[in-house]
Amino acid sequence: MKGPRSCVTLKTIDSIDLAILAALQTNGRITNAELARQVQLAPSSTLERVRRLEERGYIRGYRAVLEPRALGLTVQAVVLINLAGHQAGPIERFETQVRALPEVTLCLHVTGRYDYLLHVVVRDMEHLRQLITRDLAAIGGVQKQETFLVLATAKHDDGYALPSLDAKRPARRRPDPQSDAPSRTSPANEEA
Repeated sequence: MKGPRSCVTLKTIDSIDLAILAALQTNGRITNAELARQVQLAPSSTLERVRRLEERGYIRGYRAVLEPRALGLTVQAVVLINLAGHQAGPIERFETQVRALPEVTLCLHVTGRYDYLLHVVVRDMEHLRQLITRDLAAIGGVQKQETFLVLATAKHDDGYALPSLDAKRPARRRPDPQSDAPSRTSPANEEA
């Protein structure tokens, strides 16, 4: 699949495309036949639309949403980072090195008091200590870091608020009654 295009606009998709995106975002394992039923199109037309949405960069991919505790990853934290330099070189080096750390699940370059916000998931407090004192502190240009332990997750990432084409407010997403965290596989591999 191609990456998102910078000039993609909502003018290139219609309400059926948005319904497909909403359904896939809720349940990436939906069969093409069920997706076609939900959007009231023939399976072949639905499959063609899904492939077009993938090619145009609206769909980045499909994946399973894993349960960290089942994998022994019991500690989550938010780490705020300040860099010593704000030129392109130090920023690129920091981002490259952070991408290589599997414990970092999210890295956001932000405005405000800090330069970066990292979400990290680790086995235990010792693993967190090693990540902070050995891995993150060793990245050149890191001037300051502050760590906050996550006590609980009040809302999981369940996708983006999709715009509605017939109103100026986002379309509502229906929760998947089957699962809180559906696995995601591509319906593009199915014909019906």
